[in-house]
Amino acid sequence: MTISILAYDEKTGSYGGAATTGSLCVGGWVLRGDAESGLSASQGSLPSTMWGTETLAAMRAGECAEDAVLGVVNVDSGRAQRQLAALDRKGGVFAFTGEESIPVAGSRSGTGVIVAGNLLENEDVIDACFDGFHSADGTLAERLIAALDAAARKGGDSRGLLSAALLVVNRSTAPLSLRIDKSATPIGDLRALYRAATSGAYAEWASLVPTLDNPERAEPYFEKADQPV
Repeated sequence: MTISILAYDEKTGSYGGAATTGSLCVGGWVLRGDAESGLSASQGSLPSTMWGTETLAAMRAGECAEDAVLGVVNVDSGRAQRQLAALDRKGGVFAFTGEESIPVAGSRSGTGVIVAGNLLENEDVIDACFDGFHSADGTLAERLIAALDAAARKGGDSRGLLSAALLVVNRSTAPLSLRIDKSATPIGDLRALYRAATSGAYAEWASLVPTLDNPERAEPYFEKADQPV
């Protein structure tokens, strides 16, 4: 019911994920992550939000993506209905697709990037997402959104698209978590929200908040009357 992509940007040390689906609230259901653990994307016809958080906990404890995913999957008797992808702190990736996932379902991975999907319009959607990421320019976030666009152009979710989400984490910057929960044009709206969140007064304020590398940062910020925090 979803197409998702997780990627690691070695140049910046950022971990990023993006997802879109033909149902509501894809960000709340699918994407989990932080710069001390990595990222997970838990999805499927009957997705488990616990899978995502348990995978992160395992990777934070030092497990690689493959071991973390298999450890979560193997103890769940309902795994045939679910799909899980993970990206660990070193950029390692792994995915599981349950045997009863609604076709088209599967995954594709490369160095520091993994795409997973189910209930897709055709077999080309996953490849389009993967290739779209690698051929795109710009920031990690912009490349992730471009990957969703490429997947959508190949058919995307077989029901059409209704929601989209983006998550980017880094030790030296504030986390960026953006969600479009119901829209006729969720990817376009996500791109517009990303541009708004990375420019202007909001971006200025976000650059001053504490981060993992600077947890006590508290630089002065004089809020403009029309820019509530």
